[in-house]
Amino acid sequence: MRQPNFNRNNGGPRGQNLTATLDKNKKNTLIRLFRIVMKHYKWYIATVLLCIVISSITSLASTLFTKTLIDDYIVPLTQVDNPQYASLLQTLFKLGLILMAGVICSYTYNRLMIYVSQGTQLKLRKQLFERMEQLPISYFDSHSHGELMSTYTNDVDSLRQVISTSMAQVFNSIITIVVTFTSMIVLSIPLTLVSLFMAFVMMLVTTRLGKWSRGFFRTQQESLARVNGFIEEMMTGQKVVKVFCHEQRAINDFEDINEQLRSSAYNANKIANIVMPINGNLGNLGYVLIAVVGATIALNPSSFLHASLSLGTIVAFLQLNKSFTQPISHVSQQINSVLNASVGAERVFRLLDAEPETDNGEWKLENGNWVKGKEEPNGAQQKTDNRNTSNERPHKVEGDVDFQHVDFGYVPEKQVLFDININTSPGQKIAFVGGTGAGKTTIINLINRFYDVKEGNIFYDGIPINDISKESLRRSMSIVLQETHLFTATVLDNIRYGRLDATDEECREAARLVGADDFIRRLSNGYHTVLNADGGNLSQGERQLLAIARAAVANPPVLILDEATSSIDTRTEQLVQRGMDSIMRGRTTFVIAHRLSTVRNADQIIVLDHGQIIESGSHDELLQLKGKYYQLYTGDTSLLS
Repeated sequence: MRQPNFNRNNGGPRGQNLTATLDKNKKNTLIRLFRIVMKHYKWYIATVLLCIVISSITSLASTLFTKTLIDDYIVPLTQVDNPQYASLLQTLFKLGLILMAGVICSYTYNRLMIYVSQGTQLKLRKQLFERMEQLPISYFDSHSHGELMSTYTNDVDSLRQVISTSMAQVFNSIITIVVTFTSMIVLSIPLTLVSLFMAFVMMLVTTRLGKWSRGFFRTQQESLARVNGFIEEMMTGQKVVKVFCHEQRAINDFEDINEQLRSSAYNANKIANIVMPINGNLGNLGYVLIAVVGATIALNPSSFLHASLSLGTIVAFLQLNKSFTQPISHVSQQINSVLNASVGAERVFRLLDAEPETDNGEWKLENGNWVKGKEEPNGAQQKTDNRNTSNERPHKVEGDVDFQHVDFGYVPEKQVLFDININTSPGQKIAFVGGTGAGKTTIINLINRFYDVKEGNIFYDGIPINDISKESLRRSMSIVLQETHLFTATVLDNIRYGRLDATDEECREAARLVGADDFIRRLSNGYHTVLNADGGNLSQGERQLLAIARAAVANPPVLILDEATSSIDTRTEQLVQRGMDSIMRGRTTFVIAHRLSTVRNADQIIVLDHGQIIESGSHDELLQLKGKYYQLYTGDTSLLS
């Protein structure tokens, strides 16, 4: 197995390349997020930009009015004996209307961004769920449920703040900087140079600290996913924890991963939270410098680039400087949410970009027949070639499943099955027996294409199973897994999950067939009882009976039973077995069972050991061999060498 690379050295060219890659990924992630927002809400964003422009202009108008107020009104009015305030009041009233327009625009764009952020979250969760339903089983085997849940909740929610607040703040900051900078140049070039210098220092500090804290934000999100995964694992395994008195050990383990989350969150926010105070102080320092330089120019107009400044210009410029540096402070204030969102977006896009389950099957199931051809957009069937052999003509689904020289491993480095050959006939009952890890469940996973065969072939009614579309293949089968899962719905709906168009009476008949009708009628609302928490109010055997009823209502040509009666007592098993015999009649059935008494009547019993078929035959034939099956059935090992 490939060993992980534990070299964490970030120094030198390799470390620099890693940092550059992370920075590039961050930019690409945020750009991709912005594109998603623009794709669905471009007119909303256009309205937001318009409102921001109007709001920025009204804010600038109030700042520039300070110069007019001082130079054209206050100073002249202080120099006359009988000042007239009518024109001043009229101007102030007009300014009030302008500011009111700015307030309305500010309120409007903030409300719109909230709508955009919630809508984007809705669409992302929808896309995540759709992609999750397209992923292969192998993806869920390699990712914890808690990690996936963290992507749906924490990571998607981290985008809300950056879209609703930070994105609008960035737009506002850019527009404010452009408008304010233009006005500053008009008022005074020397003072503008001082403002530019301080703005450069603030941006440098923000960039350096943001790059430093980003790694901690990534670790924080990963730690949060581990905490969620651990809690989910402990909740589902609480009975095991109690039985083995594992409470204190579970608490200690949780404290360790919780401390990792606290430490990473502390480091991430510690760095990000000092950006705003630092920039605030740098802004105050710039304010003082501009006041000093402006006063110097005003008092000595001929000694400083032949510039001259009025009192109103200095006051207005000081306010413009605040408007110029404030956006940088606002952006730094949002750095926490921006960095957190960029990491969250990475994890969201990682799931969205996960390779979906491939399906190149050309054979479709239509009205109980196999039909070759790919569906065209207009619904017509397109033939894949010009051959017209009998094997490629539509033919009835019979349930004939054969294995020919199948080798398989979940990972290339470890082979699980070796040269598996199985020949069946429609309607036969095939049983797999063997010790744990012999490969029984793996064979079942290959039949329903949870995993695809790499070497050898599996034929279904003479068709290579990889040439059959997975949807059609699985609709032609019904499976009862060893781990039963029930959904939050009524008993009827849980049975109907096997075939969504089944009527209520068909669901009840399936329950009666497998012996589940008796206990269902004893429930509080019978078939309309709502099951919660994966059927937590039912016994394990009752849950398994519902799963068998679900398989029965599907009425498929192939039935797969993976330890279907493992959680049922002997008396109930006899009742269920009669029902199962009824639903197995005329169907090809694959059975995995550790209770060998349940497979005695199988047409073919296949004995597996370490991924190889070592014996095959009927119950009586295998007993006469006095081999592995004889040992498993009788417990007698004296005849084995």
